[in-house]
Amino acid sequence: MSRPKPAIILSKIDPKTFKAEQVLKAEAIYAVFHGGQPINLRSVHTTIDLGPKYKKVSFSNPGHAFNLAHKLNGLFKTDQFAVYRLDTGQPIQEGLLD
Repeated sequence: MSRPKPAIILSKIDPKTFKAEQVLKAEAIYAVFHGGQPINLRSVHTTIDLGPKYKKVSFSNPGHAFNLAHKLNGLFKTDQFAVYRLDTGQPIQEGLLD
């Protein structure tokens, strides 16, 4: 079974490279929370100073979020990681955060 075609909201084609940037409609964003609170996730090598690598915790596909929540619950032996559906929000302006 093939994946359904996404609804394209905006599209811009670069005339030199012929690559297109497309803005696609999404039903929601699905984010992994811990104990009801939003999280960030990073990995750090403990013996070599390579700097931390930050990982994604929000996805437009719920399956990816559920896979991450299951992985983290198993890794930390807990049931506190859960997926939250984010389909509304409040617009904010950069520099005006509380």
